Amino acid sequence: MTVRILNCDMIEGLARLSDESVDCIITDPPYGETSLAWDRAPVGWLQAVRRVLKRTGSAWIYGSLKSHLVTDFSGWRIAQDVVWEKHNGSNSAADRFRRVHEIAVQIYRDDAKWADVYNRPLMTNDARARQVRRKKRPPQWGNIGAHSFRSEDGGPRHARSVMFYPSCHGYAEHPTQKPLAVILPLIEVSCPPAGVVLDPFAGSGSTLLAAKDCGRSAIGFEIDPSFAEIATRRCARSLLDAMEGTA
Repeated sequence: MTVRILNCDMIEGLARLSDESVDCIITDPPYGETSLAWDRAPVGWLQAVRRVLKRTGSAWIYGSLKSHLVTDFSGWRIAQDVVWEKHNGSNSAADRFRRVHEIAVQIYRDDAKWADVYNRPLMTNDARARQVRRKKRPPQWGNIGAHSFRSEDGGPRHARSVMFYPSCHGYAEHPTQKPLAVILPLIEVSCPPAGVVLDPFAGSGSTLLAAKDCGRSAIGFEIDPSFAEIATRRCARSLLDAMEGTA
């Protein structure tokens, strides 16, 4: 398992990677929704990273509905999305709904088959006891046949598409730092054990830390030297803590 953070533009960083050399991409690119100097929505970046992703891999892209609608997804197919509900809002206007969520969209290469894309179902132990019988298929699900199952109270069920985790408010080292808890499930579902995770907009390195905690290798590109330094320090501290914990 290795974790690398490169202080460079993503195009420069991608030039160092071989074709189809990463198993999963998880990233939080600038949304282009503010006047901040660093918040400039990148153009054509998905087409650039497509080359390095395996055909069995997928990418999770964080953003808002607005940022996703203006993203160029050519060369990709959209699979599904999850919603991260956080405890504090990201807008301050008083005359509209306070936005307390972000959307992560999962995509995969358009020359790949969805059935071949790596997926490890994630279960949670919070089911309520019930008996379910489906005598005929719901029309929107296609021809999947009859089915019956019984869930135990507190037993396993598929993880839900809405996740609640507190944001990093009060201790973040980056303006849009994600908590590890919201990244870990995406890695566990979409990156095989001992696989490689890429974050082309690494920021303070949360994706890299989450990958390390899951036993995956990780590569991150960060163009801002101050954020790259923070990411390097966080990853080094985490690896040191892990070594001391096994000593």
